[in-house]
Amino acid sequence: MDVEKIQQKLRDFSEERDWEQFHSPKNLSMALSVEVAELVEIFQWSQSGGLDEIADPNTRKEIEEEVADVFNYVLKIADLLDMDLEKAALEKIKNNAKKYPVEASRGKSIKYDQL
Repeated sequence: MDVEKIQQKLRDFSEERDWEQFHSPKNLSMALSVEVAELVEIFQWSQSGGLDEIADPNTRKEIEEEVADVFNYVLKIADLLDMDLEKAALEKIKNNAKKYPVEASRGKSIKYDQL
């Protein structure tokens, strides 16, 4: 995946519409939370834990669109902050591995401070 290519496409899209003026960290974060809520809404009353929803082709298309919206806003925020998203993600995984050692957390869904 070429993250920089996607970020450039998002930049071009926004610049063509003169939307960069609206893309503050606050506004992008709020827009991201709205898109996450739209994704959550699809699964809100699921009786199957989401399995029925992803099996339905129409609902799956909606899910894919919402996930793409979430992803694009994350990329916009990272771009605005001139953030190395790959580096930050890998560092976060490394930190989480320390907080959740395999021997203490395997098969458990509790928070690290309760292990």
